[in-house]
Amino acid sequence: MQQTVSPLHPLCPIAAHPDPSPTARTTYDEADNLAVSLTVPGEPRSAGIVRRALTGALHAHHLDRYAPVLALVVTELIAVAGRLTSDADLYVSLRHHHSTLRLIVWDQHPPHADPDATSLCFVRRRRALWLLAEAVEDWGGDWGVDEAVPPHRGIKSWATLPR
Repeated sequence: MQQTVSPLHPLCPIAAHPDPSPTARTTYDEADNLAVSLTVPGEPRSAGIVRRALTGALHAHHLDRYAPVLALVVTELIAVAGRLTSDADLYVSLRHHHSTLRLIVWDQHPPHADPDATSLCFVRRRRALWLLAEAVEDWGGDWGVDEAVPPHRGIKSWATLPR
């Protein structure tokens, strides 16, 4: 097979493209290519923006079955994070891998100096996510809230939804 060379990058051969016909089969699960990340302001309208972006990504990767529960989960995570860290950016990550959808929201909630205040803050956050908890558990998934691991800072809220 002869390789085609790009005129713009003469040292980089162009990879042969697979047959684009509808009957062509791929050897990988196209859904496992889903990886989306967004940074949005911590304000109420961000929930709708992220919800539309992520459900569109699900549709593009033939994962529409997740759309109803993901819409609820992302709305709850963004709403709570935005309420507790208003006027600070939120970072959202969605990934589908090994038949599981994973959504993470990092907010920039500042650390508390008092351990009791930290504990109370986590209790309040978990209590505010009661609807998310019911939906995720009904789906057979898992969720949680924890301190973000560097290089992120603040709080990491997440949910996983198995196929």
